[in-house]
Amino acid sequence: MQKSADLAIVIVSWNVWDLLRACLESIARQSQPTDDPKLRGFGPDSSATLRVLVVDNASQDATPSLLPSRFPWVEAILSAENLGFTGGNNRGLEVLGYDVKERPRTADRRPQTTTRNSPLVPRFVYFLNPDTEVLPNSLWTLYAGIANDESIGAIGPQLRYGDGSLQSTRRRFPTRLTGFFESTWLGRLWPGNPWARRYYLDDWSPAVRQDVDWLVGAALLVRGEVLAQVGGFDPAFFMYSEETDLCRRVKDAGWRVVYEPGAMVIHYEGRSSGQVSTRRQILFNRSKVHYAGKYFGTFWAELLRLYLLLEFRVQVAAEGAKALLGHKRALRRERIAAYQEVIASGLRPESHG
Repeated sequence: MQKSADLAIVIVSWNVWDLLRACLESIARQSQPTDDPKLRGFGPDSSATLRVLVVDNASQDATPSLLPSRFPWVEAILSAENLGFTGGNNRGLEVLGYDVKERPRTADRRPQTTTRNSPLVPRFVYFLNPDTEVLPNSLWTLYAGIANDESIGAIGPQLRYGDGSLQSTRRRFPTRLTGFFESTWLGRLWPGNPWARRYYLDDWSPAVRQDVDWLVGAALLVRGEVLAQVGGFDPAFFMYSEETDLCRRVKDAGWRVVYEPGAMVIHYEGRSSGQVSTRRQILFNRSKVHYAGKYFGTFWAELLRLYLLLEFRVQVAAEGAKALLGHKRALRRERIAAYQEVIASGLRPESHG
C-alpha cells in the first residue's frame, strides 16, 4: 500500500532532458531510497519522506524514453499535449489528490482545519522548474522553514543564475501602474522609477529572510493545507504571472509568503520558454493583461492591453527604420515578423471553461 509523503516535488518539463536530468540528480544527492520505491527519505536523519512527479508536456526529446529507466523512483506523467506551466502543475496536483479548482477569494483568516481529498495528499508541495539544481542542504532548509512555522503558507529559496550571480525573485504585488513599466520601453527609459523599485523590493536586502508578497515560481514550496483551501493555479495563465496570482490568493486567505535565502537553488532561466520566443512574448504580456483584469478590473486591463500593443507597433516602426538604413536587414525583418505576430494576437486572455 502506497504511503503518504511529507513533501511532493512537482516538475513540469518540456524538451529539456539534460537540464531535467541534472535537476533530478541534485534531488537524489539530498535524499535516500526507502522501502517504498516511490518514496525517498531526506533531512538530517532521512526521516522526512519525499515523492517526485515529473509532468512531461509532450516533449520531442529524450525525456519520455529515458526518464522511466534513468529515474525509476520518479513518477512520470506523460502528457499527449503541451499543458503549459500552469496546466502541467495542476495535472501534478490532481495526481497527488488535490482539487485544483480555484476557490473564491476571501479576506477571512484561514480555517483551523482543512479536510484533505485523499490520505495520500502530501503535507507540502514543491513546484520546481526542470532548469534548476537544488544545492546541498537547500531542500531540508526550505522544508524545515515552513514545516516549523504554522503561519507560513508558501516559501521560496534564493535563486542564482548559472554563473552564480543573484537572480531577483522577491516581489511586492503589482499595482495598476506596474504593468506599464515591467519589461517595457517605458521601464527601460526610466529604470529607477518608484514603481519598479517598490515592485522589486529594492529597499530590502536579498540576504535577509523576510516576508514578501510573492516569489518567482521556479522554486516555490506551498503548504498542502493552503492548496486544499485556495485551489491550484488559474488555468487562464498558460505561463507567467500564475505564481503572482497563487501567492495573492494564499495571502488573501491569511497565510504568509516567506523568502528563505538560506536555501539556495541554481536556475538556468528560460530554457523551455526560450525555445519559442515570440510565443513567450505573447504569453508574458497576455498574462499581465489577465492579472490586471482579475485584480484591477476591465478598464485597467484594456488600457494595459492597448498600451502594450502600441509598444510593439512602435518597435515595428523602429525596426523598419533601421532596415531602411541598411542595418542588419535580415535581423530587422525577423523582429518585425515577430512583433507583428504579437500584435495580431491582440494580447487578449484566452477563455478557459
